[in-house]
Amino acid sequence: MLLLEGPRTVGKSTLLRLLADQVGGRILDLDDLDTRSAVGRDPVTMIDGPGLVLIDEYQHVPLLLDAIKARLNTSSRPCQFVLTGSARHESLPRTAQALTGRLQRLPVLPLSQSEIEGTRPELLHRLVTEPADTIPAAPSSTTREDYISRITLGGFPLALAAPTDRARGRWIDGYVQLTLERDVQTLSRLRQARVLPAVLERLAGQTAQVLNSARLADGLGIDDKTARDYVRLLEAVFLARLLPAWDRTLTRRTTARPKVHMVDTGVSARLLRLTSEKLARRDPTTLSELGHPMETFVVGELLKEASWTDEIVAAGHWRAKDDYEVDLVLETDDGRVVAFEIKTSARVSGTDLRGLARLRDLLGDAFVAGVALYTGARSYTYDDRLHVLPIDRLWREQR
Repeated sequence: MLLLEGPRTVGKSTLLRLLADQVGGRILDLDDLDTRSAVGRDPVTMIDGPGLVLIDEYQHVPLLLDAIKARLNTSSRPCQFVLTGSARHESLPRTAQALTGRLQRLPVLPLSQSEIEGTRPELLHRLVTEPADTIPAAPSSTTREDYISRITLGGFPLALAAPTDRARGRWIDGYVQLTLERDVQTLSRLRQARVLPAVLERLAGQTAQVLNSARLADGLGIDDKTARDYVRLLEAVFLARLLPAWDRTLTRRTTARPKVHMVDTGVSARLLRLTSEKLARRDPTTLSELGHPMETFVVGELLKEASWTDEIVAAGHWRAKDDYEVDLVLETDDGRVVAFEIKTSARVSGTDLRGLARLRDLLGDAFVAGVALYTGARSYTYDDRLHVLPIDRLWREQR
């Protein structure tokens, strides 16, 4: 059984309809109240019958999974069910163990830059399989303003299709409101639901930083634990992402706290009222403000590409208590590691690479490549297995 899970409006329902058109099957749309009511009253009958059953937004009737489990217990026929969901499977009540070992989960996230550009991403695959060949000869022509535009636009198809910035902002406002009012309420009855938008806005302000629940809760009338619970809810509906600390028992002097990243930088920019014009200013305050959205943008692009390959099995950030840190560490199934630092500057110094160099020295041969992604134009190798590449190498095809 296949589960397509991701935020609302990224195209899951469209994929379901295309699949039904190509291979046949019956769609149950649980966003439709009449269908939802019928499935809730008699889930066994609603999923009965031959052929593929495609269930859209299954999280609205979690008891449905018990009926699916009973059906699978009596029938080993493949390709019986495809589900879509706008909430993470493990966050739903009574479902954590229902389909253990029978559910293949595939993320469907906002569009990557390579999807928007119509190119084929290849950086991660090349770094893992042939890192010496990842350095393109041609310089990048992408400007700082172009990077900023991509950050503030984000990757939601309907937001990208909006005719004006104002229309895009209204769409994002509606999307956030719908997600908080509908999907969060599906998962949990909140005693203080009114503060959830404020928690989300503050969380957007912490993007690309280690989670600080005390700072998040301050002034909202909630405690640390409640703030952490709300963060988990926002993660469950794909508004936020918690990037765990990566350790691999290299040293006991590493932080165990996750980093916060917003799933879509267009949403976080809207929540913080960060426009392209504001981020493009050259004053010191704005230059500092750009660093965190840029890191979240690049980490998001890399994690999207990682989700399309079976080679990457673990992702996290690495930060040791002696001030060494790496923004993103990706590990393959056989223990090889590729690591990334993200810089908003057009130059990279040796100091910028100290975390990558330290991780390389600790891991030895398991460290395949360390890459500093920056806004400059040149691509080059700085030191043994340490490379400097323009950020647009994530979607610009090899030349």
